Amino acid sequence: MPLPPLLPVPDIHQRLQTLFPGGTANRNYVTREIAARTVFVMLYIGAVEGAERWLRPDQVTRMTDAQAALVDDASRDAWLKESMRPAAGHIEGRWYATNTREPIRDETLREGLVRMGAVKEREGLPTTSPHPRYALAGGFAGLFDPGLTGKTLQAAIEEWQAASLSGGALARVAIMRRGAVAREGRVLVTFPSGETRNMEPGPSSVITRAVVEDFAPRFLEQPGVIWLSESRNQVVARDDRLARDIGLTIRPDRNLPDLILADLGPDDPLLVFVEVVATAGPVNEARQTALVAIATEAGFCEDRVAFVTAYADRDDAAFKGSVSELAWRSFAWFMSEPDHIVVLRRGADTEPVRLSDLMRA
Repeated sequence: MPLPPLLPVPDIHQRLQTLFPGGTANRNYVTREIAARTVFVMLYIGAVEGAERWLRPDQVTRMTDAQAALVDDASRDAWLKESMRPAAGHIEGRWYATNTREPIRDETLREGLVRMGAVKEREGLPTTSPHPRYALAGGFAGLFDPGLTGKTLQAAIEEWQAASLSGGALARVAIMRRGAVAREGRVLVTFPSGETRNMEPGPSSVITRAVVEDFAPRFLEQPGVIWLSESRNQVVARDDRLARDIGLTIRPDRNLPDLILADLGPDDPLLVFVEVVATAGPVNEARQTALVAIATEAGFCEDRVAFVTAYADRDDAAFKGSVSELAWRSFAWFMSEPDHIVVLRRGADTEPVRLSDLMRA
């Protein structure tokens, strides 16, 4: 079987960004440069499904720019054999240090490309075997053909995504794409009452709209928006009448959250404080304490107050950078997965809570 044509690493890197758009699980693992170099080496040695050639992660670390420039089949075959032998001394210009093989194996391959169906694992090898075990899936490898460009390339990418990504993954990607488009112009928010407001373009506004239009009707019985502001302290909407009806006095001089929602369905209304996090500012312990003070001053019991931190996606740096700060007895919600919610449950003070109890909740 002839070796596949080679695409330069920067071009592979660019295609990976399109193949795995925002909203893809573990996107960083499959779109960073080390992933592009891994795909390049697999193509270089012909580790493609059906060819019975396989990659070992340390081969990626041993590649050099000088070797990558030798693209004739004889040079590629010779390097495949050489790269499988124990390394003899220093490799001048090697792409990565020897210990980089672990993140290539665990992140780029196992948790990234293998999980996406883009890479196949060789069957029958024990877990501890030193033999090479990874090859590009045939359809995925074909997407890096240098002759595939323009509309033909885009159509091939979309066909692969539809066939290879799960329905949930595709929905998540679609939501993130809509958000990216909305960042380019003013963001129109439709309230539960049917009224609309415009917000300034930007990721925070996109998440805010999702909270009002997607989170509220899913998780609140009879939602209402009491307060909505933008990052520059501009008040987009405030409903003083609704606030008075539930006994809440809005004082803009207080350090209010991005949104205050109310659920008017229960006999005792539920007050919901929401912080929108595109970069920073989750509901941490200190923020929760300050918001509890606002609620209790208005006569709300603490058990009738909920705290939500809203993010674009679980894979965002904003969530990964702030998850350790999130307060217990609060919730995390993601625009890209609107039907799900993370509950940070505070432990019981008396008898321990069992997993079986939590699964029934």
